Amino acid sequence: DDLVAMIRDDLIDQVIVALPWSAETRIQQVVQKLALTPVRIRLAPDLANFAFAHRPLVLLGDMPVITLFERPISGTDAIVKRAEDLVLTIGILLFVWPIMLLAALAVKLDSPGPIFFRQPREGFNNQRFDVLKFRSMTHDECQTDGIRQATRDDKRVTRVGRFIRATSIDELPQLFNVLKGDMSLVGPRPHAPSTRAAGRPFHEVVQTYAARHKVKPGITGWAQACGWRGETDTEEKLVKRLEHDLYYIENWSVTFDLYILVRTAFAVIFPKNAF
Repeated sequence: DDLVAMIRDDLIDQVIVALPWSAETRIQQVVQKLALTPVRIRLAPDLANFAFAHRPLVLLGDMPVITLFERPISGTDAIVKRAEDLVLTIGILLFVWPIMLLAALAVKLDSPGPIFFRQPREGFNNQRFDVLKFRSMTHDECQTDGIRQATRDDKRVTRVGRFIRATSIDELPQLFNVLKGDMSLVGPRPHAPSTRAAGRPFHEVVQTYAARHKVKPGITGWAQACGWRGETDTEEKLVKRLEHDLYYIENWSVTFDLYILVRTAFAVIFPKNAF
């Protein structure tokens, strides 16, 4: 009543109702009285319990809703990225097919076993797919489960394998994964589900690890372009890699992809942490 009297005396320009949202009856009583006065009336979030107050408010039909998270690279962006993958991958294949042919021949002559190595990896929406690589280890040491990452001077790596790993030639067959749609040229690198950092599964080290699966995995990514590639023997390396992956997801653009591809080319010419 005192507030209404102050409004009638033209002392109030705006009223913010900041009662707890659980007090619905009281809020309705207050608003009904204030609605008869010529001032702006606003309802404040219940900040004591409202963890998402900074999120945008939009209308879904006639219902106001708060957008907590958007699906990244969706709609037109998804079409553009797929077109980018197809055009660039076909162009790269036209350029590198002689290298792939020589690599396949070298792998076959160097040690017994298949030319290609298939291993289950986690991709978009945590769906598993078989990643394709040139075999770089002796056939009896190739692991598809209980993965032990390659280390410096790893005895499992063949002579040819050491070269194609250092030059990233072993990754070239993943271009076919891109054409198939399981991967993109650029995105978070796919890891085997059993891979560990400092002896712990990735999802135990970082609870938000699965957030990198909001987009398709890539042959290369922002983390790899920035030097965070190779063995994740410490938890810090995994955390840094995840930070870069999430940054990429939140800031994707075709220009960013092209920039990462250029940086990756330089990283291949001057390799680090690849063994």
